[in-house]
Amino acid sequence: MVIKKYYSLSEASEILGKSKETLRRWDRDGKLTAVREPISNYRVYKKEQLDIFSNFISNELDEIINNTVKPNYKYNLLDLFAGAGGLALGFENAGLKCAVLNEIDKWACQTLRDNRPNWNILEGDVKSFDFTKYQNKVQVVAGGFPCQSFSYAGKRLGFKDARGTLFYEFARVVKEVKPPICIGENVKGLLSHDKGKTLEGMISILDEIGYKVAPIKVLKAINYRVPQKRERLILVGIRKDINIEFSYPKPHNKIYNLSDALKKGELYSSNVPKSDGSKYPEHKKEVLDLIPPKGYWRDLPLDIQKDYMGKSFYLGGGKTGMARRIGWDEPSLTLTCSPAQKQTERCHPDETRPFTVREYARIQTFPDNWTFSGSISQQYKQIGNAVPCNLAEEIGYSVINFLNKYTVNNQENFVEISLDKESIVSSNILVPSTSRATSPTASINSK
Repeated sequence: MVIKKYYSLSEASEILGKSKETLRRWDRDGKLTAVREPISNYRVYKKEQLDIFSNFISNELDEIINNTVKPNYKYNLLDLFAGAGGLALGFENAGLKCAVLNEIDKWACQTLRDNRPNWNILEGDVKSFDFTKYQNKVQVVAGGFPCQSFSYAGKRLGFKDARGTLFYEFARVVKEVKPPICIGENVKGLLSHDKGKTLEGMISILDEIGYKVAPIKVLKAINYRVPQKRERLILVGIRKDINIEFSYPKPHNKIYNLSDALKKGELYSSNVPKSDGSKYPEHKKEVLDLIPPKGYWRDLPLDIQKDYMGKSFYLGGGKTGMARRIGWDEPSLTLTCSPAQKQTERCHPDETRPFTVREYARIQTFPDNWTFSGSISQQYKQIGNAVPCNLAEEIGYSVINFLNKYTVNNQENFVEISLDKESIVSSNILVPSTSRATSPTASINSK
């Protein structure tokens, strides 16, 4: 078996859970000195260095983090682009009430109905629904809107200029519902999408409809009880009449690995259940049979590297996702919507195959009783697109903490939305003090 002796700056960053800039600073300060490749002059780290330093960090960070906070009232969530329910389930586990969910994909909607028959699922294009009915009755609007560029008209991007994009629909729903807080999540790449102009436009739009944006943060899932190196950008909007800061969840010190996901332990009370999954074609299996756990294409003989990589062999970058076999003692790389793509293989540690559907679900921290509808490829797609449930739960605690503070000064009028489909009842949920006491009469209309 080939043992990896050196790790790139990017790989060391993932192993230690520290940013590349932090490692560069440690190198300059002599705290963790890198060696240099003779030709490229890139920083690389010896395996022994990382093993020692990883243990040092583990011993240094022994504080137990607990972000749990109980809701003072029954706070309601409206979840857009809900997918298979990772965000909604996590928020529910934190203590929020999933009042309304919208999703266009029929298989994802079936997944939601199968697992939560009482959830109010609005199936169809978000553009087809009017959400004004939920003003004063929903405290959180959340959703993982797709990342799209805007067409700029003049110096400032306005709400109307974003029409045709799904972020416009997200902002439209926020404008109709007027919740105290809205939460958007997206890939880390949104930071640099269209040279940062896309994110700038989103912030501008939220400002225009009456929401100030909290400092944007990229959360690493491995710091929030998820055995996966996945990063999500979180966009938090707070209504301008509310003078309360949003606090992100504190990162946990313990990092869970693949063994924690698939074997009995702290995360799960049993080994992963058997399930169906994709298979590699024979030619790919013959190549991946040569890869050791935690190895990738560089562990192949040179002639096989060139043949398997094709033109990618001569391009820059580490391409560490190609021909990659995950190790038991490391978190999984970010799961994709298709487990057998050439650029993003995630091979099982012991068997030469992709992860099964239930293994995929465990890595995303779905419970074993959460089933997925549709074909195998549809199930992989739903799971790969989801927000990890445990990460969503941690964010949910931060949302509840914010709403608890908000309710202290707004306890006069409360209403509650029933989980029964289409029924609204008065009860014990906060109405923002700046909103009208009566709810709009507009109903949800499907075109």
